[in-house]
Amino acid sequence: MADRSDPSALRWLIGNELRLARIASGKTQSAAAKALGCTHSKINYLEIGRNQQHPEEVTTLLRFYAADEAQIDRLASLSGRADQGTWWAAFSDVVPDWMKTFVGLEGLATREFMYEPLALPGLVQTPDYAQALLADNLRVSAIDAERVVKLRMERQQRLFDGNSPLNFQTVIEESVLDRLVGGAEVMASQLRHLLELATRDNVTMHVMPLSVPVHDGLDGEFSVLDFEEAKSVGYIEYPNGAIYIQDENQVAAYGKAAERLCSVALTQEESIDEIARRARALS
Repeated sequence: MADRSDPSALRWLIGNELRLARIASGKTQSAAAKALGCTHSKINYLEIGRNQQHPEEVTTLLRFYAADEAQIDRLASLSGRADQGTWWAAFSDVVPDWMKTFVGLEGLATREFMYEPLALPGLVQTPDYAQALLADNLRVSAIDAERVVKLRMERQQRLFDGNSPLNFQTVIEESVLDRLVGGAEVMASQLRHLLELATRDNVTMHVMPLSVPVHDGLDGEFSVLDFEEAKSVGYIEYPNGAIYIQDENQVAAYGKAAERLCSVALTQEESIDEIARRARALS
């Protein structure tokens, strides 16, 4: 996790688990505050990640919640890490508040699944494709577009981390491959980039053919982030906002949806053939 440190995202992950453990134990925030010897507000701040959670506080609360020792040791160790800064701080002015937690979580994740029905995911975009998507965009001003593209390219470096690359899986709608974002030349380069990424062991792409009329992605885009030392989180983005899915059963449901999407889409080999065919046609 140190490669993409983000203390606020780390606090968010720890707080999420503290809240889930308290709810599972049937304890109230007031009872937790009494056990820790603090105010009700502090428990709330610890659970939303506003305050730094110290190992001794985490240990006391989890033991009060009757959590197992493995969870206590894991979260106490996680809370004891001294992250020294936010890797994307230089871009903070162009990251919407509702997306800041996601960018931090993505940097800490070990695995990510992403489904987007109308465009390629940001982690596989070329700079020209990303720039074309942002042209005349209502959500990103023209003056900020270049820096937003640079941030997107920085996020992609997790795919090439020599020590612990992000395992990334995505399902791409066939119609997205045929949408000439930026024109034929930009799209041809983008398709070749997808083919290069597909050669990496940590990147898996499935094309969803139009011949599959109904599937689990019809409700809209979503992402699932998995972590080595924390519980998985779901993420749904919409214009000017996002929803962070923290309930374990709901996250599991999105994980199942991801599996079902991959199972009805083309295989990796078939998907590569479809992408290559379009790249040749455009070239």
